[in-house]
This record gives sequence, C-alpha cells and structure tokens, in this order.
Amino acid sequence: MGSKIVVAGVTSLYMAMPVAGFPLPYTPLQFPDWMRAEVSGAACHIADTLHALGDQARLCTFVGRDIAGEAITASLRSRGLLGPGVVSTPCSSLGVVLVAPNGRRSGHPYVAAVNAVEYPVEVFRRLVHGADLTVLTNTAFVRPLLRHAREQSVPIAVDVHLITDVDDAYNRPWLEVADIIFCSHERLTCPPRQWVAKIFARYPGCAIAAVGLGGRGCLMGLADGTLVEASAVAPRGVVSTAGAGDALFASFIHGWLATQNPVWALEDAVLHAGWKVGDSFPGAASLTEAELSRLRESHPVPTVLDRWDTTG
Repeated sequence: MGSKIVVAGVTSLYMAMPVAGFPLPYTPLQFPDWMRAEVSGAACHIADTLHALGDQARLCTFVGRDIAGEAITASLRSRGLLGPGVVSTPCSSLGVVLVAPNGRRSGHPYVAAVNAVEYPVEVFRRLVHGADLTVLTNTAFVRPLLRHAREQSVPIAVDVHLITDVDDAYNRPWLEVADIIFCSHERLTCPPRQWVAKIFARYPGCAIAAVGLGGRGCLMGLADGTLVEASAVAPRGVVSTAGAGDALFASFIHGWLATQNPVWALEDAVLHAGWKVGDSFPGAASLTEAELSRLRESHPVPTVLDRWDTTG
C-alpha cells in the first residue's frame, strides 16, 4: 500500500479570497465574488496529496485547542490524516491567501503560535522508524527534529520555498541533511540551472535538486549531471497557484519512491500540480494514482533532457 512517508510541519486553517490584482489598492469595503475556508498549510497539503496518491502519510503537526483547531481536527479526521503525530497545542496556525484573476497568489501564514511550541521528539522518532522517507518542511519548530531524522538513516526531502542563496542561514540546517531539495524560482538570484549546480557543489549529500518555475514547469538536476526540464501543463486552466509548489513536491516524492525514475516522477508531478491550480483552493483537491494515470494519457508533459554540469 504505497510508501510510508513522515511529513513534519504546519497545518493551518486558511481563508482564500479573490482580489483585483497586485499591488492591492485600498478599499474600505468590498464584497468578494467568492471566499473559501479550508484546512491546508504546507505539511497538511503535502500529506494529503501523498495520501490521495496511495501512500501512508504520517503527519507530524500541531493543532490548537481553539475554534480553528476544531475545524482542523475534523478535516484531518475526514481525510485520514489524524494520527499519533497530530499533537495538541493551545493555539492553531492560521492563514489568508489573496488570489488575483491570473492565478497569482499572496499568502499570509500566521505560524507564531505553533513555532513557539516544541514538538515531542519521541513522537517523531517513533513515526520515522520504518519509514521510506521523511519530509521536513522549513517551519521553525521542525528544526530540532532534523538531527533525529538523519540519525534514523531515512532519506530526507525538503522544500525551501522562496530561498535566495545556497548559504541562506535560516535554511542551511535543512539543506545540510537533505537528499532531495526543492525550491521556487521566484527569489533566486541566479538562473535555475546555475542554482542546481551550486546546490550540488555546496551540499554533496544531495541527490536531487529541483526548481519550480511556475507557469514554465520545473527544472530538476540529478547528482550524476543529468538535467531535466518539464514544461507546465494546466488541464483545467489556472485559477489559483496557492500551494502549487507543495503539490509539485509531494507528487514528485510519491512518483520517485514508487518508480525510482525521477524523470517519470517529475512529469507526473508537473501534471498533478497543473491540474490542482485549476481549483480556487488547490490544497483541497487531489487526484488518486489511477486518476493521474488517466490524465497522463490525454495531457502528456513535454520534457527535455540535458546536463547541468556543462557550459555548452
């Protein structure tokens, strides 16, 4: 029954609503065309995507003893994600996503309440034992768990999101233990191909480094010098890109563990993420493995192979 994957990080109650565009003009009152409340957050979205694809996702997260926590608990239970790794804390994490007509998003996560709490190490260690892979999101309360994950000799995957520099002080502890590294292109200070080369030079333990390119798809480098670029495919169009990076990351992990073929895994990941952004709240909708397989037949993902370790 799929792979056993531990996912550590934030689960939040989110509100999403449309805006006319960015920058956002001031208005004292506005009646939006739609608004949605859903349970998401990076760890929850990743775990939910993995679960839908058939993996055994073990979620390590905090849920508050507050009104938001009641909604979060009910959602996790209905999605099959409420397990021993869900730990009670006084307050829940929250978030707001503003979505422009072209799908661009502006996220406003409020995670101070959970980052002030220490996650129980023994709970994490028990769940990691026997796992096929550990996903360690880069929220602050996960940092103390990094060495315990490495001690378990389980492969580690991280997504450092809007990083700018390979020596970024905040994200360095995650990068130093990771076998798989994903990030967004949005704030990189160099071209994605150069970023991949820098990652492998700086972190020799890394086996796979990928950069989400938004509407252009994803670029991935392997430690053997292979470079793969998969073009974006959006079968339902683009409504909201909130959580697209989490969808890409989670779907790749599933495919890579299932097939050990990173090219196939990247193609499926780009397609699944492209399908998800056709929803007003991408974190609330996921395909099963069978549904993704059928979608692949009608929407092939263009892929180009190259080398990142050459200048030609």
